[in-house]
Amino acid sequence: MATKPTKHAENQTLIYRSQRWAQLKALRDKAVPLMEALELFHLPCVVHGSVARGDVKETSDVDVFIPEVQNSFLLETALEKAMICVNSRFLVQATPTYAMKAHIEIDESTTVSFPLMEMRRVEREFYRFGGEVNLAQLKADVRVAGVDKRLMLIEPTVKGHDESCVIGQEEHVAGILGVSVETVSDRVRALLKRDSVGRTGVFVKKELEPDETFELALKKLSDANAAVRRRMKKGS
Repeated sequence: MATKPTKHAENQTLIYRSQRWAQLKALRDKAVPLMEALELFHLPCVVHGSVARGDVKETSDVDVFIPEVQNSFLLETALEKAMICVNSRFLVQATPTYAMKAHIEIDESTTVSFPLMEMRRVEREFYRFGGEVNLAQLKADVRVAGVDKRLMLIEPTVKGHDESCVIGQEEHVAGILGVSVETVSDRVRALLKRDSVGRTGVFVKKELEPDETFELALKKLSDANAAVRRRMKKGS
């Protein structure tokens, strides 16, 4: 069942049990060698979401993101040299106005992604909105504030986290997270819309052939899709 936004909720303080701390450590330990492999090839990256905040669940994933446009051959070489096997590769574009991204699935719960065209500020800040940490922070056991899919602001504490509803305090949340109010408002609208009309899927999700590069797949797609071509021009 999809996680629903919480429109009215009181502030809460949660204390983690040992099982959650162990689960968090296991997910972070899984992220470290993957991020090290990328950093070795000068590909700065972050892990975002609950692994960055700390409020992990049994269904939590390891989502590694490289914020800048990259040459996919370099990235895939970095994974190959570290003997990290790739399960599948996809072109993904959430909406016609969002940047096309490359998604590399390592396994069913581990993904590396990066943009194939320049992102708008609100797109980049999406990751900070949800919480992101770099490799150094991960190794230092740093947890950061971020917003979950319930639209609850998660603020880490020594024993767990404090949480409060984002709706009605968008400006305050933006200040805490270091993002624009526009980004907070955009995410609130998106998640509330999803709650009311249901998940509508993504604009583009195309799996690559084994011998196909992301760049070639994007060119083929842009040649056939005017909306993709328009977004590419805006990012250039």
